[in-house]
Amino acid sequence: MPTPYNTGIIGYGLSAKIFHIPFINDSAHFTLHSIVQRSPKPDNDAHTDHPTAKIYASTSDLLLDKDVHVIVITTAPDSHASLATQAMKAGKHVIVEKPFTPTSEEARTLCDVARENGVFLTVYQNRRWDADFLTLRKVLDEGSLGRVVEFESHFDRHRPVMPSVQSWKTDPAAYSAVFDLGTHLMDQVVSIYGLPKRITGFVGTQRRNNTSGLEDSFTALLHYDGGLTATCKAGVVSPETEQLRFWVRGEKGSYKKYHLDPQEGQLKEGLRPGQGGYGIESEEKYGVLTKVEGGEMVSEKLKTVEGRGYTAFYDQFAKALDAKDVGLLPVGSRVAADVIRLCELMRASSKEGRTLDV
Repeated sequence: MPTPYNTGIIGYGLSAKIFHIPFINDSAHFTLHSIVQRSPKPDNDAHTDHPTAKIYASTSDLLLDKDVHVIVITTAPDSHASLATQAMKAGKHVIVEKPFTPTSEEARTLCDVARENGVFLTVYQNRRWDADFLTLRKVLDEGSLGRVVEFESHFDRHRPVMPSVQSWKTDPAAYSAVFDLGTHLMDQVVSIYGLPKRITGFVGTQRRNNTSGLEDSFTALLHYDGGLTATCKAGVVSPETEQLRFWVRGEKGSYKKYHLDPQEGQLKEGLRPGQGGYGIESEEKYGVLTKVEGGEMVSEKLKTVEGRGYTAFYDQFAKALDAKDVGLLPVGSRVAADVIRLCELMRASSKEGRTLDV
C-alpha cells in the first residue's frame, strides 16, 4: 500500500473539521482524499472548503472507491458500529472518533471484524497527546513522584445552564458525559496503569434546570492494587478562574496542574498545527512539581512538554500501517473496548450504589 495513505472521512461536522482534517493535512503520511457530506449548505460545503478532495453523498459510494486506504468515522456514536463494520468489510483501515461505541459488546465485535478482515482499527483518543498529559507521563517515567497513591484527573467547567443548541449531545437517550469526557479521562489512566480491579461511580446531573435526565456530570474512583486510587471527574458547576486538571501524589512528590491543554481552544479559534504558537502553553499555566528533599517540600514550575500535538496520533497510526504491526497502533481497539466497559460499570455502580469488580 503506497504512502501517503489516501484518507476518507465520513461526516463533516466539528469533529471532522477541527479534530481530524487539520492533522491529516499536517501529517506527511496521509492525504485528505475524500469526504462524505450528505447535505452541503452554502455556509457548510466540504467541496468549497476542500476543492481537491472528492465529495461523496453516501458512505457506500466512498467505500467503493478503491483508492481510499483509511476511513475516519466522525458521525454520532450510535452509527459507529455499523459504519466501521461496513468500512472494514470493504478492506479499509478505520479510525473511529470517540466514544468508540455505545456498548462494549459492539466494541468487542468491531475488534473481531478487524481481525477477520485483516485491517487495522483504532480509536481517536487524542487526549493521550495533550501536552499536560505528556508532561505528567514524563514526570512519572522519571520516577519523580515515587509510588503513586492518588491520581486525580478533572475536566470541570462552569456551564450551569442547559445548552440551547439541540444535538445528540443534548439527547439523554444518546448522550452521557460518562461516554464523552469519561472515555478521555479513563483512557488516560488506563494507558498508564492498565485496568483497575474495582470501580465506584457517581453519575447524574449538577444542573438545576435539567429535567430531561441528561447525565452531565460524573465521578469515578478506579481502585488498583498497591494502594492507588485514580479519580476521574467532570462537572458542569465549577465557578473557578483556574480549573484543576491533574493532581497526582506519590511518596516522593506531587504534580498539580491547572488549565486544559490549549489545542482545542486554539483549533476553534482558527490556529492550525505547524503555525506559530500551536500547542504551546504560556508559563503562567505550567504545572507545579513538588518534591520531598531532605525532609522539606521543594516546589518548582515545570515547563509543559512541546511536541507534535494531535498530529502524533496520525504519525503513530502510519507507523503501524507501514510495519503491519497492530502492536504499534496509537490506541489499541481492545483497550478502547475495555474503556467502554468501564463506562458501563461506572453507570451500573452509581445505579446500584456499590463498588463493582472490573
